[in-house]
Amino acid sequence: MAFTPTGPEASFFDVLDRHRASLLAMVKTGAGESPAQAARGASSSEVLTSIENIIQDIIKSLARNEAPAFTVDNRSSWENIKFEDSVGLQMIPQCATRKIKSDSPKSVQKFALILKILSMIYKLIQSNTYATKRDIYYTDSQLFGNQTVVDTIIDDISCMLKVPRRSLHVLSTSKGLIAGNLRYVEEDGSRVHCSCGATATAVPSNIQGIQNLITDAKFLLIVEKDATFQRLLDDDFCSKMSPCIMVTGKGVPDLNTRLLVKKLWDAFHIPVFTLVDADPHGIEIMCIYKYGSMSMSFEAHSLTVPAIRWLGLLPSDIKRLNIPKDSLIPLTKHDQMKLDSILKRPYLTCQPHWRKEMEMMADSKMKAEIQALTFLSSDYLSRVYLPNKLRFGGWI
Repeated sequence: MAFTPTGPEASFFDVLDRHRASLLAMVKTGAGESPAQAARGASSSEVLTSIENIIQDIIKSLARNEAPAFTVDNRSSWENIKFEDSVGLQMIPQCATRKIKSDSPKSVQKFALILKILSMIYKLIQSNTYATKRDIYYTDSQLFGNQTVVDTIIDDISCMLKVPRRSLHVLSTSKGLIAGNLRYVEEDGSRVHCSCGATATAVPSNIQGIQNLITDAKFLLIVEKDATFQRLLDDDFCSKMSPCIMVTGKGVPDLNTRLLVKKLWDAFHIPVFTLVDADPHGIEIMCIYKYGSMSMSFEAHSLTVPAIRWLGLLPSDIKRLNIPKDSLIPLTKHDQMKLDSILKRPYLTCQPHWRKEMEMMADSKMKAEIQALTFLSSDYLSRVYLPNKLRFGGWI
């Protein structure tokens, strides 16, 4: 069943349609796609066997009077990362590892916590039940200390077993929102009809379980911040630009929001754009959606969408639109360090236009939030800026 068109006339989308045609041509030639790897999870029996093998290794070490240890891939070193334009940041097959030893005062506690969480995961898979990371933390909050400890260990286990986190039966609580021309069915059979109204739909906690996705959207817009996303809803942007889909991860995106964006791209291959602040933090968030992060590089094939384009706010837009200097913010020392770090990353070699924009920011030593556009008019973003960008191909 098609959605009722309420947006601009068909000719408005000519440039978008041509962009989509070029994306589809890339997909057909194999560029930017690795569907077999992206879809590959791990069966419950495979994960259970992997955990059993780890426990057997511990028992064998004890039988030899040796202190057991876990060998974990180092997820915080650029030396373990390779870059492919069609996938993003990936962990190399033979990467440097670190030992979590049971006889070392520095790592004995982490060894014990990994063992405990492994046993919890084993029980979840055996009973075919799911738990959130928050649920695991609250089973013994005093033992774990804080949620970050649990989050890091679960990612280490996922990397160690070489399986996506969803195969561990551990879910994360979603913080993202979605709105627009999209319908789908959740795993429990609930039918979800996202709308273009003032209220958005929460991103599901089990992206793998959603099915029967239906949309006729011309594009997907990823919005960095919740406040901007809500302002666009209030301005009725979604309806005026219908058919479209909007998503926000409310800042740095959680895993489920990234999985949803990837699922929508794989299902429909519609153009995907990002709307972020013209600052190093916004650029970092855009890079996570497009190329992934170092810490989750072992799961790149199921998370990254290299076809994403930077729609705004571009540093060059600040000059082009004559945004006054008192609406801009000086780069902090932390901003400058972040910008320098991004400029050194391997994916900048294939993004000369991005580099030019970032160098412009570095030279001006100024950044701007999307809200700076309100200097021109309160609804300039939704009424003029975004429609013009979409109609005339103002992305890089």
